[in-house]
Amino acid sequence: MMEIPLTDNVKDISLPKLLANLNRNRKTGTLVIKTPVFTKKAYLLKGDAIFASSTYEDDRLGEMLIKAGKITMEQYDRSVELLKHTGKRQGAILVELGYITPKELFWEVKYQVKEIIYSLFQLEDARYEFVEGDIPPDEVITLKMSMGNLIYEGVKRIDNLTRIRKEMPAAGSILKLSNDPATLFQDVELTPQDRKMLTMIDGTMSIKDLINGSWIGSFEAMRILYVLWSIGILEEKESVEKLEEELETISLEDILQPVSEEEEVFKRRVNEIYSKLNSISANDLLEVGENLDEETLIKNYYRLSKEFHPDRYFASDDPSIKDKLTAIFDAITRSYNQLKDSVLSKEQVVLSEKKEEQTQEASAARDAEDHFKRGIEEFKDGNFREAVDSLKWATKLQPDNAKYWSYLSLALTKTPNGLKDAGKALSEAIEIEPDNAGHYVNLGMIYIRAGMKKMAHDQFENALKLDPDNVKAKKGIEKTK
Repeated sequence: MMEIPLTDNVKDISLPKLLANLNRNRKTGTLVIKTPVFTKKAYLLKGDAIFASSTYEDDRLGEMLIKAGKITMEQYDRSVELLKHTGKRQGAILVELGYITPKELFWEVKYQVKEIIYSLFQLEDARYEFVEGDIPPDEVITLKMSMGNLIYEGVKRIDNLTRIRKEMPAAGSILKLSNDPATLFQDVELTPQDRKMLTMIDGTMSIKDLINGSWIGSFEAMRILYVLWSIGILEEKESVEKLEEELETISLEDILQPVSEEEEVFKRRVNEIYSKLNSISANDLLEVGENLDEETLIKNYYRLSKEFHPDRYFASDDPSIKDKLTAIFDAITRSYNQLKDSVLSKEQVVLSEKKEEQTQEASAARDAEDHFKRGIEEFKDGNFREAVDSLKWATKLQPDNAKYWSYLSLALTKTPNGLKDAGKALSEAIEIEPDNAGHYVNLGMIYIRAGMKKMAHDQFENALKLDPDNVKAKKGIEKTK
């Protein structure tokens, strides 16, 4: 992930990318965003936004309750009056007065926090600073929502076409599914429209093609792509990457399918694996054997990354689950990288050996052809023994070349007592090219010269089975009747 400055302007650094970066690096601290009119703060604990505050009057709880129709203006004024005298929080006063219930306060505070964070995405010119360190400990009501969902909902509220086009890659850029399980399996509640757009992503279509080929208007299509790109599910395809091949083993259905597992079963599995993290091997953690193959490794990596994604802790009532999931998820990633390097090293050795073998074969083929040509020249000059020597070298260097054996046989017929070896050479040629009628004809001719008419006759018949019009074979049949 690219390095993002902790102090800058949101017009230069995309807020979604900033929040995603803080989340991935599990930062704890306060994100302060200032304009000449107000200051807003988002408090992060280990990368998750848990609370927010604002000096903007319309972001106060009372104002939000009025706009939501939860309290009247008269009730609001009464609560403000008591607030000034008691110093208590407005929410607590509203509950004490019976205007709202504790349960309503709980949900309204969470709603207020989310709205403050969502409003940050509307800002186009504001200074930000992330102050790393402890956050205020006195917030009882904290937001339990994945950063992915926060960014997703916040980005969906952006309707500035100029800004979207500026922050998105160029129209000719090709989008593909992310290779990163941390973004693929994050807790984001995609709409049917978003899911339908994802089915169009095949790693070959440009942003322009996707927009032109969509079933909705250009702006809405652009905004959906912007949303999916902002939360990291989509990324720009820069080159043919190894991990792109890996993703072919993971279907879109696998990515979008929720993990179905009972809470207690899930917690037991998390605790069991967490307790063994210091002793479990990379192979056992990823549930692969010693002789693992790349496809199994990849599939298990994505399956386990999905099962133990840190975002799953939001549905748990166990506060320790988040830290355990984070530790397991990191261990899975480390183990995968370790085993992947091992598999790649083995593949490199195999490829290197194969390349060396191919190089040797190519060299042998060149040398064999040189000996063959020399043998043909010697044969033409009547130097039959020299021709035999050269052609024998050709067959040694390339024993699967029928042509070399055939010409060696011919040269041997010209040497004293060479008929027997000539027959053996042609038998080799026939073994390599059993469908070549010429080899059988030549072998038949050798048998005739050796006085073996019956065997010669059989070879001519073999030739005619393959080539009924073979003139030499027909003449051979006549001679051996």
